[in-house]
Amino acid sequence: MPERVAAGTAAAGPRARLRLSRRGFAALGLLVALLLGTAGWLVYFSPVLDVRVVSVSGTAVLTPAQVLAAARVPLGGPLERLDSGAVRARVLEALPRVAQVRVSTDLPHTVRLRITERVAVAAVRLADGGFTEVDPAGVDFATAPVPPTGVPVVELALSAAGRAALPDFPQSVLVNGAVRIARALPPALARETGVVVVHSYDDMELQLAGGATVLWGSPERDARKAVVLVALLKQKAATYNVTAPDDPALRS
Repeated sequence: MPERVAAGTAAAGPRARLRLSRRGFAALGLLVALLLGTAGWLVYFSPVLDVRVVSVSGTAVLTPAQVLAAARVPLGGPLERLDSGAVRARVLEALPRVAQVRVSTDLPHTVRLRITERVAVAAVRLADGGFTEVDPAGVDFATAPVPPTGVPVVELALSAAGRAALPDFPQSVLVNGAVRIARALPPALARETGVVVVHSYDDMELQLAGGATVLWGSPERDARKAVVLVALLKQKAATYNVTAPDDPALRS
């Protein structure tokens, strides 16, 4: 007869078990703590992963040297302890042309600065003959002796009505209105627009490169006016009137 296996006895033999004493657990915990501490020291305090290289990309008008001077990234410090927010704030404060800066790190030694520059949609003529560049958000970010290529120039030529309305429509409001008009123009039309002349809030006009004049009116319904003007420009005329975009007119 086959021999029976007694209850509670494993047929395949005893199963090996790993048991640690309290001393063993303590030693294992100490080893883990030592490894973590060493890793933390290497990353956050040692010169093994320090800052040695700072690279700049995305610049067009600015130079990488200007960005580096503004960022003042400390060399030699641990890469992972770099205060990215402080670097970003220094660049934005020192360089108004910068709209955005992204700070990232690459092990073992590199800090990367990715710059996005503001793009002008208009240039406002100043009393001294210079020009202030304005971006689509209405931010003045640079002054230059000449306007950037391909953007309209905003000129104030206030009429009697415009001067009388200055308490209600101050110069800043008028300039912002003209910038809104420039921003509404399609790129091809913006390049053909030499000047946005401001007579009053309700009386603004465009002077096109070919000599034609566009009576724009107020900086309201700009998107609609731009669409209507593009259609009107298919016909040659001396004056285009889109002050009432639902009832435009032209005059030869």
